[in-house]
Amino acid sequence: MQFTIKGKLADTWQKKIYTAAITVVNGKIESITPIEDEGETQPYIIPGFIDSHVHIESSMLVPRQFARLAVVHGTVATISDPHEIANVCGMKGVEYMIENGKTVPFKFFFGAPSCVPATGFETAGATLDTDEVAALLQKEEIPYLSEMMNFPGVLYNDAVVMKKIQAARQAGKPIDGHAPGLRGEQARLYIEAGEPGKVIISTDHECFTREEALDKLQYGMKIIIREGSAARNFEALIDLLNDYPQHILFGSDDKHPDSLVAGHINQLCARAVAKGIDVFSVLQAACVNPVLHYKLPVGLLRTGDAADFIVTNDLDQFQVLQTYINGELVAENGKSRIASQTSGNINNFNCKIKASSDFHIPWKGEQEIPVIEALDGQLITNKLMLPPRIREDYMVSDTDRDILKIVVVNRYANAVVARSFIKNTGLKQGAIASSVAHDSHNIVAVGVDDESLCKAVNLVIEQQGGVSCVGPQASLVLPLPVAGLMSAEDGYEVANAYTAIDAMAKSQGSTLSAPFMTLSFMALLVIPHLKLSDLGLFDGDEFKLMQS
Repeated sequence: MQFTIKGKLADTWQKKIYTAAITVVNGKIESITPIEDEGETQPYIIPGFIDSHVHIESSMLVPRQFARLAVVHGTVATISDPHEIANVCGMKGVEYMIENGKTVPFKFFFGAPSCVPATGFETAGATLDTDEVAALLQKEEIPYLSEMMNFPGVLYNDAVVMKKIQAARQAGKPIDGHAPGLRGEQARLYIEAGEPGKVIISTDHECFTREEALDKLQYGMKIIIREGSAARNFEALIDLLNDYPQHILFGSDDKHPDSLVAGHINQLCARAVAKGIDVFSVLQAACVNPVLHYKLPVGLLRTGDAADFIVTNDLDQFQVLQTYINGELVAENGKSRIASQTSGNINNFNCKIKASSDFHIPWKGEQEIPVIEALDGQLITNKLMLPPRIREDYMVSDTDRDILKIVVVNRYANAVVARSFIKNTGLKQGAIASSVAHDSHNIVAVGVDDESLCKAVNLVIEQQGGVSCVGPQASLVLPLPVAGLMSAEDGYEVANAYTAIDAMAKSQGSTLSAPFMTLSFMALLVIPHLKLSDLGLFDGDEFKLMQS
């Protein structure tokens, strides 16, 4: 197959724009020939966008359906950590993601999950031991060790943690970091991972302040600016791209299907250019740096490269006209050319229907109780000590103070429900529940009363995974039968269904920009300060379960 395409080439190597004819033969760029400018109406040709840190599972779509939506926005590849499905289904889950990704002309690069389970303070569905991690790292299609969330294990030279890091070192593959809030000497120790003077853990996507990112940059780390459906750090960090263009990448981390329909890395490029950042620095972060850092077989508009590029209307809004991967036209004028196709299923779900009494919290005379304070747009939470509301010797939700009951239900076995309270969800009636609950993916739910909580949880159990919303007159559920995390149905239809259930949660009072995404992080123990696992409240600062 051979074709030639003409346009204004954004040459990221020479940092100049010139009109060129690009000839593609059998999926590779055979030649790039400068030609006479044919006028201002010529489109621009730029390298394809890469999401440098994303959990495909959080889109609620299997890889095939994710790709179908992403290519419309010029994304040609992702650096994808499959630890969500690994926590549910182990090695078989990772293999499912790899094989499903191979069914489409899209470049998925899955990592070897480093922390499955993420902690020992929750019930996960599977374990990946050091031998399994080492085996994954030997695979050609696994180019890196996924985010090392156990930063205390790195700081204190935990034997298992260090063995996984060493396996990546021996395989010659980079190691992704995950060290929220680490600064100064602790940041240096984490980055060096026992080898003074060397950069061993080389990226971090968890910085939420400029100062934290600068600390890590000075020790040689690359910073992934994260802008997802819940965690949004773009505004705090984007100015760093002016001074560190070789060390900044873009990632979404967790992106729900409605957000993916609206846009992807192209949106971050447009926002960065609007702030006056040089377009070549923006393309460096969005296209070039991930290829160089992870040594990816993704083309960067050079002779001999794979023909992975996009045609855009301009270099301001980055309206994508066409997306090519290995020379194949995969999206054009806002329409995906990747066919929708259902996929096989994999799951791990084994708990029974609950009763409303399972969610009762007896009052034992407490004058103050620990309350999780959710922060919109952040993964971190605050720990508050507040007086409970008491009714008939039970602690109950208090909508007047926006302090509602939160529960985590073990989905892998029948067990006592973990119960606590959360502030700032805004719900005034009903309940919401989800089996997408990082990182072990038990069922997490928030509600104004036990009956609504029970109904929302049971809707998820009945579907063997999903998200649900319960109101006084109606209820909705979006089934996620693939590991209780994803749907294999048409991505646009899933996005529409998610938009409807998100709107219902907001109509019942939720003030969160992404209620279900925020809910999914309330069991994420590796992010401070207070979270709830299926085993109870967890103090992220002390890194231990709190005494009940």
